Amino acid sequence: MILDVISSSFSQGVVWAVMAIGVYITFRLLDIADLSAEGVFPLGGAIAAIIITNGLNPFLATAAAFAGGAAGGLLAGWIHTKLHIPPLLTGILLQTGLYSVNFQVMGGRSNLALLGQETIFTPMEDMFGFSKNMSVTVLGLIILAIIITLLVLFLHTEMGLSLRATGDNPRMSEANGINTNLMKTLGYIIGNGLIALSGAMVAQKDGFADLSMGIGTIVIGLASVIIAEVVIPNQSIGFRLTSIILGSFIYRLIIDFILNQPWIDIRPTDLRLFSAILLGLVLYFPQIQRQFGSRKKSAVSGGAK
Repeated sequence: MILDVISSSFSQGVVWAVMAIGVYITFRLLDIADLSAEGVFPLGGAIAAIIITNGLNPFLATAAAFAGGAAGGLLAGWIHTKLHIPPLLTGILLQTGLYSVNFQVMGGRSNLALLGQETIFTPMEDMFGFSKNMSVTVLGLIILAIIITLLVLFLHTEMGLSLRATGDNPRMSEANGINTNLMKTLGYIIGNGLIALSGAMVAQKDGFADLSMGIGTIVIGLASVIIAEVVIPNQSIGFRLTSIILGSFIYRLIIDFILNQPWIDIRPTDLRLFSAILLGLVLYFPQIQRQFGSRKKSAVSGGAK
Protein backbone atom coordinates (compact mmCIF):
# COMPACT_ATOMS: atom_id res chain seq x y z
CA MET A 1 0.00 0.00 0.00
CA ILE A 2 2.67 2.50 1.07
CA LEU A 3 4.98 1.51 -1.78
CA ASP A 4 2.12 1.92 -4.25
CA VAL A 5 1.43 5.42 -2.94
CA ILE A 6 5.13 6.35 -3.14
CA SER A 7 5.42 4.96 -6.68
CA SER A 8 2.30 6.79 -7.83
CA SER A 9 3.41 10.02 -6.14
CA PHE A 10 6.82 9.89 -7.80
CA SER A 11 5.41 9.31 -11.28
CA GLN A 12 3.00 12.22 -10.79
CA GLY A 13 5.73 14.35 -9.26
CA VAL A 14 7.94 13.83 -12.32
CA VAL A 15 5.41 15.15 -14.86
CA TRP A 16 4.27 17.98 -12.57
CA ALA A 17 7.91 18.96 -11.98
CA VAL A 18 8.05 20.15 -15.60
CA MET A 19 5.26 22.60 -14.76
CA ALA A 20 6.99 23.62 -11.51
CA ILE A 21 10.18 24.46 -13.41
CA GLY A 22 8.09 26.68 -15.71
CA VAL A 23 6.64 28.43 -12.66
CA TYR A 24 10.17 28.82 -11.25
CA ILE A 25 11.27 30.72 -14.37
CA THR A 26 8.75 33.52 -13.85
CA PHE A 27 8.32 33.33 -10.07
CA ARG A 28 11.97 33.16 -9.02
CA LEU A 29 14.16 34.18 -11.96
CA LEU A 30 11.97 37.11 -13.07
CA ASP A 31 10.20 37.81 -9.75
CA ILE A 32 6.84 37.87 -11.55
CA ALA A 33 3.61 36.55 -10.04
CA ASP A 34 2.23 34.89 -13.18
CA LEU A 35 -1.25 33.36 -12.85
CA SER A 36 -1.52 32.46 -16.53
CA ALA A 37 -0.40 28.90 -15.66
CA GLU A 38 -4.00 27.96 -14.89
CA GLY A 39 -4.96 28.70 -18.49
CA VAL A 40 -1.77 27.58 -20.23
CA PHE A 41 -1.64 24.18 -18.49
CA PRO A 42 -4.99 22.96 -19.92
CA LEU A 43 -4.05 24.59 -23.24
CA GLY A 44 -1.14 22.14 -23.49
CA GLY A 45 -3.42 19.25 -22.63
CA ALA A 46 -6.06 20.38 -25.14
CA ILE A 47 -3.58 20.79 -28.01
CA ALA A 48 -1.98 17.40 -27.38
CA ALA A 49 -5.34 15.65 -27.00
CA ILE A 50 -6.92 17.04 -30.17
CA ILE A 51 -3.83 16.24 -32.26
CA ILE A 52 -3.55 12.69 -30.89
CA THR A 53 -7.26 11.94 -31.38
CA ASN A 54 -6.85 13.02 -35.00
CA GLY A 55 -4.33 10.22 -35.48
CA LEU A 56 -1.09 12.20 -35.51
CA ASN A 57 2.17 11.37 -33.73
CA PRO A 58 1.96 11.95 -29.94
CA PHE A 59 5.50 13.36 -29.82
CA LEU A 60 4.50 15.89 -32.47
CA ALA A 61 1.40 16.66 -30.41
CA THR A 62 3.53 17.21 -27.29
CA ALA A 63 5.90 19.53 -29.18
CA ALA A 64 2.88 21.44 -30.52
CA ALA A 65 1.63 21.82 -26.94
CA PHE A 66 4.94 23.39 -25.94
CA ALA A 67 4.69 25.76 -28.92
CA GLY A 68 1.13 26.68 -27.96
CA GLY A 69 2.21 27.47 -24.40
CA ALA A 70 5.14 29.52 -25.70
CA ALA A 71 2.71 31.50 -27.87
CA GLY A 72 0.60 32.12 -24.77
CA GLY A 73 3.74 33.31 -22.98
CA LEU A 74 4.54 35.62 -25.87
CA LEU A 75 1.06 37.14 -25.58
CA ALA A 76 1.43 37.51 -21.81
CA GLY A 77 4.81 39.21 -22.27
CA TRP A 78 3.34 41.59 -24.84
CA ILE A 79 0.40 42.49 -22.58
CA HIS A 80 2.72 43.13 -19.63
CA THR A 81 5.53 44.98 -21.39
CA LYS A 82 3.72 46.82 -24.18
CA LEU A 83 0.36 47.56 -22.58
CA HIS A 84 2.03 48.11 -19.18
CA ILE A 85 -0.50 45.94 -17.37
CA PRO A 86 0.78 44.57 -14.01
CA PRO A 87 1.85 40.90 -14.04
CA LEU A 88 -0.94 39.79 -11.70
CA LEU A 89 -3.64 41.27 -13.93
CA THR A 90 -1.85 40.00 -17.04
CA GLY A 91 -2.10 36.45 -15.71
CA ILE A 92 -5.78 36.87 -14.84
CA LEU A 93 -6.55 38.24 -18.30
CA LEU A 94 -4.71 35.41 -20.03
CA GLN A 95 -6.18 32.57 -18.00
CA THR A 96 -9.68 33.99 -18.45
CA GLY A 97 -9.30 34.33 -22.21
CA LEU A 98 -7.65 30.93 -22.59
CA TYR A 99 -10.68 29.20 -21.09
CA SER A 100 -12.64 29.94 -24.27
CA VAL A 101 -9.61 29.22 -26.46
CA ASN A 102 -9.15 25.80 -24.84
CA PHE A 103 -12.85 25.03 -25.35
CA GLN A 104 -12.49 25.79 -29.06
CA VAL A 105 -9.24 23.81 -29.37
CA MET A 106 -11.03 20.72 -28.04
CA GLY A 107 -13.77 21.10 -30.64
CA GLY A 108 -16.37 22.62 -28.36
CA ARG A 109 -16.06 19.89 -25.72
CA SER A 110 -15.13 20.34 -22.07
CA ASN A 111 -13.46 16.91 -21.90
CA LEU A 112 -11.53 14.90 -24.47
CA ALA A 113 -10.69 11.25 -23.75
CA LEU A 114 -7.42 9.64 -24.84
CA LEU A 115 -8.27 6.08 -23.81
CA GLY A 116 -7.00 3.61 -26.38
CA GLN A 117 -4.90 6.28 -28.12
CA GLU A 118 -1.14 6.04 -28.53
CA THR A 119 0.72 8.45 -26.25
CA ILE A 120 4.37 9.34 -25.71
CA PHE A 121 4.42 6.69 -22.97
CA THR A 122 3.09 3.85 -25.18
CA PRO A 123 6.43 2.94 -26.87
CA MET A 124 8.08 2.19 -23.51
CA GLU A 125 5.14 0.06 -22.45
CA ASP A 126 5.29 -1.90 -25.74
CA MET A 127 9.09 -2.17 -26.12
CA PHE A 128 10.15 -2.82 -22.53
CA GLY A 129 6.93 -4.10 -20.96
CA PHE A 130 6.92 -1.27 -18.41
CA SER A 131 3.82 -0.48 -16.39
CA LYS A 132 2.14 2.87 -16.99
CA ASN A 133 3.69 4.40 -13.86
CA MET A 134 7.16 3.13 -14.78
CA SER A 135 6.86 4.43 -18.34
CA VAL A 136 5.74 7.85 -17.07
CA THR A 137 8.59 7.95 -14.55
CA VAL A 138 11.36 6.91 -16.95
CA LEU A 139 10.31 9.08 -19.89
CA GLY A 140 9.48 11.97 -17.54
CA LEU A 141 12.97 11.84 -16.03
CA ILE A 142 14.53 11.78 -19.51
CA ILE A 143 12.50 14.84 -20.53
CA LEU A 144 13.40 16.60 -17.27
CA ALA A 145 17.10 15.85 -17.81
CA ILE A 146 16.93 17.41 -21.28
CA ILE A 147 15.00 20.46 -20.02
CA ILE A 148 17.32 21.09 -17.07
CA THR A 149 20.46 20.64 -19.19
CA LEU A 150 19.22 23.07 -21.84
CA LEU A 151 18.09 25.61 -19.24
CA VAL A 152 21.40 25.49 -17.35
CA LEU A 153 23.33 25.98 -20.59
CA PHE A 154 21.04 28.83 -21.64
CA LEU A 155 21.09 30.58 -18.26
CA HIS A 156 24.88 30.73 -18.38
CA THR A 157 24.89 32.45 -21.77
CA GLU A 158 24.93 36.23 -22.11
CA MET A 159 21.19 36.27 -22.82
CA GLY A 160 20.46 33.92 -19.93
CA LEU A 161 22.50 36.03 -17.52
CA SER A 162 20.63 39.10 -18.79
CA LEU A 163 17.33 37.38 -18.01
CA ARG A 164 18.48 36.57 -14.48
CA ALA A 165 19.80 40.11 -13.99
CA THR A 166 16.42 41.50 -15.08
CA GLY A 167 14.71 39.53 -12.34
CA ASP A 168 17.28 40.58 -9.73
CA ASN A 169 17.36 44.31 -10.50
CA PRO A 170 15.42 45.65 -13.52
CA ARG A 171 16.61 49.25 -13.15
CA MET A 172 20.26 48.33 -12.91
CA SER A 173 19.83 45.97 -15.87
CA GLU A 174 18.35 48.77 -17.97
CA ALA A 175 21.21 51.06 -16.95
CA ASN A 176 23.62 48.43 -18.28
CA GLY A 177 21.90 48.29 -21.66
CA ILE A 178 19.77 45.18 -21.15
CA ASN A 179 16.41 45.16 -22.92
CA THR A 180 14.37 44.18 -19.85
CA ASN A 181 11.08 44.01 -21.74
CA LEU A 182 12.59 41.45 -24.12
CA MET A 183 13.98 39.44 -21.21
CA LYS A 184 10.63 39.42 -19.41
CA THR A 185 8.87 38.30 -22.57
CA LEU A 186 11.47 35.57 -23.10
CA GLY A 187 10.92 34.39 -19.53
CA TYR A 188 7.18 34.26 -20.11
CA ILE A 189 7.72 32.25 -23.31
CA ILE A 190 10.00 29.66 -21.70
CA GLY A 191 7.95 29.37 -18.50
CA ASN A 192 4.57 29.02 -20.20
CA GLY A 193 5.97 26.67 -22.83
CA LEU A 194 7.13 24.31 -20.06
CA ILE A 195 3.80 24.60 -18.25
CA ALA A 196 1.91 23.66 -21.43
CA LEU A 197 4.36 20.78 -22.02
CA SER A 198 3.54 19.49 -18.55
CA GLY A 199 -0.18 19.81 -19.33
CA ALA A 200 0.31 17.67 -22.43
CA MET A 201 2.20 15.03 -20.41
CA VAL A 202 -0.40 14.96 -17.64
CA ALA A 203 -3.24 14.62 -20.15
CA GLN A 204 -1.51 11.65 -21.78
CA LYS A 205 -0.74 10.09 -18.40
CA ASP A 206 -4.29 10.48 -17.10
CA GLY A 207 -5.95 9.57 -20.41
CA PHE A 208 -7.94 12.76 -20.91
CA ALA A 209 -7.76 16.52 -21.26
CA ASP A 210 -10.23 18.68 -19.37
CA LEU A 211 -11.01 22.39 -19.25
CA SER A 212 -10.75 22.37 -15.45
CA MET A 213 -7.43 20.50 -15.24
CA GLY A 214 -5.57 23.78 -14.71
CA ILE A 215 -7.38 24.73 -11.50
CA GLY A 216 -4.85 24.92 -8.67
CA THR A 217 -1.88 24.58 -11.02
CA ILE A 218 -0.14 27.69 -9.69
CA VAL A 219 -0.54 26.40 -6.12
CA ILE A 220 1.08 23.08 -7.02
CA GLY A 221 3.92 24.82 -8.86
CA LEU A 222 4.66 27.30 -6.08
CA ALA A 223 4.46 24.60 -3.40
CA SER A 224 6.91 22.39 -5.30
CA VAL A 225 9.38 25.25 -5.77
CA ILE A 226 9.22 26.42 -2.15
CA ILE A 227 9.41 22.89 -0.70
CA ALA A 228 12.57 22.35 -2.77
CA GLU A 229 14.05 25.61 -1.43
CA VAL A 230 13.19 24.69 2.16
CA VAL A 231 14.50 21.11 1.99
CA ILE A 232 17.68 21.98 0.03
CA PRO A 233 18.48 25.70 0.49
CA ASN A 234 21.17 27.85 -1.16
CA GLN A 235 21.86 25.89 -4.34
CA SER A 236 23.29 26.84 -7.72
CA ILE A 237 20.84 27.17 -10.62
CA GLY A 238 21.47 23.64 -11.89
CA PHE A 239 20.97 21.97 -8.51
CA ARG A 240 17.98 24.21 -7.81
CA LEU A 241 16.21 23.15 -11.00
CA THR A 242 16.99 19.51 -10.20
CA SER A 243 15.76 19.88 -6.61
CA ILE A 244 12.36 20.99 -7.91
CA ILE A 245 11.80 17.33 -8.91
CA LEU A 246 12.19 16.43 -5.23
CA GLY A 247 9.91 19.28 -4.19
CA SER A 248 7.24 18.13 -6.63
CA PHE A 249 7.53 14.53 -5.38
CA ILE A 250 7.26 15.58 -1.72
CA TYR A 251 4.20 17.71 -2.49
CA ARG A 252 2.44 14.85 -4.34
CA LEU A 253 3.43 12.40 -1.59
CA ILE A 254 1.91 14.58 1.14
CA ILE A 255 -1.30 15.06 -0.86
CA ASP A 256 -1.56 11.33 -1.66
CA PHE A 257 -1.06 10.35 1.98
CA ILE A 258 -3.77 12.86 3.01
CA LEU A 259 -6.17 11.31 0.49
CA ASN A 260 -5.31 7.71 1.46
CA GLN A 261 -5.05 8.00 5.25
CA PRO A 262 -7.68 5.86 7.10
CA TRP A 263 -8.63 8.23 9.93
CA ILE A 264 -10.54 11.03 8.20
CA ASP A 265 -12.85 10.65 5.21
CA ILE A 266 -11.31 12.92 2.57
CA ARG A 267 -13.10 13.40 -0.73
CA PRO A 268 -11.33 14.40 -3.97
CA THR A 269 -13.27 17.68 -3.86
CA ASP A 270 -11.41 18.55 -0.64
CA LEU A 271 -8.05 18.38 -2.42
CA ARG A 272 -7.97 22.10 -3.31
CA LEU A 273 -8.47 23.03 0.34
CA PHE A 274 -5.61 20.84 1.53
CA SER A 275 -3.41 22.07 -1.31
CA ALA A 276 -4.01 25.68 -0.22
CA ILE A 277 -3.36 24.83 3.44
CA LEU A 278 -0.15 22.99 2.52
CA LEU A 279 1.08 25.92 0.43
CA GLY A 280 0.31 28.31 3.29
CA LEU A 281 2.34 26.19 5.70
CA VAL A 282 5.21 25.88 3.24
CA LEU A 283 5.22 29.66 2.66
CA TYR A 284 5.27 30.27 6.42
CA PHE A 285 8.01 27.73 7.15
CA PRO A 286 10.94 30.02 6.13
CA GLN A 287 9.61 32.62 8.57
CA ILE A 288 9.60 29.99 11.33
CA GLN A 289 13.20 29.12 10.42
CA ARG A 290 14.25 32.79 10.62
CA GLN A 291 12.52 33.26 13.98
CA PHE A 292 14.10 30.10 15.37
CA GLY A 293 17.51 31.17 14.06
CA SER A 294 17.26 34.64 15.61
CA ARG A 295 16.20 33.18 18.96
CA LYS A 296 19.10 30.72 18.85
CA LYS A 297 21.56 33.58 18.13
CA SER A 298 20.06 35.63 20.96
CA ALA A 299 20.43 32.70 23.34
CA VAL A 300 24.04 32.15 22.29
CA SER A 301 24.93 35.86 22.63
CA GLY A 302 23.14 36.01 26.00
CA GLY A 303 25.06 32.99 27.24
CA ALA A 304 28.33 34.53 26.07
CA LYS A 305 27.68 37.62 28.20
